[in-house]
Amino acid sequence: MSDDHVVIIGGGAVGSSIARYLTRPASQAARPCRVTVLERDFSYARASSALSASSIRQQFSTAINMAISAYGIGVLRDAARELAVPGEPPPQIGLHEGGYLYLATPAGEGVLRDNHARQRASGADVALLSPAELQARFPWLATEGIALGSLGLSGEGWFDGYSLLQAFRAQARAQGARYVPAEAVGFEMASRGSRPSIGRVQLSNGEHVDASVVVNAAGPWARHVAAWAGIALPVVARRRTVFHVSCPVPLPRCPLLIDPSGIWLRPEGAGFITGFAPPPDQDGDDLPLDEPDHAAFEAFVWPTLAARIPAFEALRLHRAWAGYYEMNGFDHNAIVGPHPACDNLIFANGFSGHGLQQSPAVGCGVAEWIAHGGYRTLDLSPLGWARVLENRPLQEQCVI
Repeated sequence: MSDDHVVIIGGGAVGSSIARYLTRPASQAARPCRVTVLERDFSYARASSALSASSIRQQFSTAINMAISAYGIGVLRDAARELAVPGEPPPQIGLHEGGYLYLATPAGEGVLRDNHARQRASGADVALLSPAELQARFPWLATEGIALGSLGLSGEGWFDGYSLLQAFRAQARAQGARYVPAEAVGFEMASRGSRPSIGRVQLSNGEHVDASVVVNAAGPWARHVAAWAGIALPVVARRRTVFHVSCPVPLPRCPLLIDPSGIWLRPEGAGFITGFAPPPDQDGDDLPLDEPDHAAFEAFVWPTLAARIPAFEALRLHRAWAGYYEMNGFDHNAIVGPHPACDNLIFANGFSGHGLQQSPAVGCGVAEWIAHGGYRTLDLSPLGWARVLENRPLQEQCVI
């Protein structure tokens, strides 16, 4: 087993979290292996980890997503110790537990209450607030048309996603993972048993890397990696624009706000960042990242925010950027684990906007699956391929 070589395609937060856990002494004791991470762009200029809103919430509706978030917030809270590298300053990821606030119209009140009951049963620290209670807590918020709000009191908030990625990467490298600036372009298949396996990963420079196990952590480009093994992965790259704005009036205790319109907003330094999901007919695959959706800001985002937060009539747009969600079109939940068609290809894809917050738990789980042949800390099997192959979508009510 000492010659086992795990090759991870994609060195973003998910891939680096897997590398970090897989190079830990406990994993190495169970299955000694070399770990190589292939990352085509060490600048991470287009990486979702660097371009996202970098937040974590407990307010999901499915047990597996709530368990993943509970694990994740523990790692983020203890990042200075968890992600420490000997001889280096403790990593600072800037976790701010400002909470999520979901607002619901009368039509959505029942779903919010049902989700609240599940969240409380899972141990989430959340509270339901009436319109009067919302106004008392957030006097800058207009509650016309709102029937109920759900506020995370702890365990939810935002952080520096790029710093988390770099902390995962630094610890993985310190523990022996090798990061190679290379682009994977294909597989050489081999037969090691009754089913096909991957023998080598082909690189764009004509070289190849031998592999005992390959992990697909390629983010928005993951479907192309899956296709090299003849597997149809229902994951596409969907562009999301983030707008950085400021407001001359302070909004005390502002949480990460989820408006019924689908617009979200959270504090960022002295200002705010905000965004939304485009309507389906405008949400194409692989749209260029160098074209943020400025028209939507003027036509939809600004007027909707100003109606919900009157002080935002005077907001100022400073800049905008776009990043990709690796959107799982099947059910908007991650696909994690092996596929029955290929013995040694492991998937960690399709997080649909939740990749950063789910990277600690998924990194731990995938490393356990490789090292031990199964999950130990947290059972991630509900996110496995079986539900896709059997057409059993994992329905998550709290999708942003």
